[in-house]
Amino acid sequence: MAKHRIYTMSFASVYPLYVAKAERKGRTKAEVDQIISWLTGYGQKELDAQLKKQTDFETFFAKAPRINPQRALIKGVICGVRVEEIEEPTMREIRYLDKLIDELAKGKTMDKILRKAES
Repeated sequence: MAKHRIYTMSFASVYPLYVAKAERKGRTKAEVDQIISWLTGYGQKELDAQLKKQTDFETFFAKAPRINPQRALIKGVICGVRVEEIEEPTMREIRYLDKLIDELAKGKTMDKILRKAES
């Protein structure tokens, strides 16, 4: 079976769309970067390097330094599909990121987006 075309798309080609979506709703690029870092473990320099290299989505997630185990707490519908029901691992990671960016654009607090425990 052929890979979904998003796997071969450069992460850098979609990244500005994430930032634009956040900024249209009064959020910041720094918050988008914080979400990406939380999900993948990429620091700012590593993220910038991945963007510069035009790394594809599949490689971006496959080489992520530290995929956050708390991502399993991300639930809900994105693009008409429940993220927790997506079986293909790379697609699920992509949709987790989409869901987090959606939550940012909808005004959720960073603590809720990053699944921080309520104190």
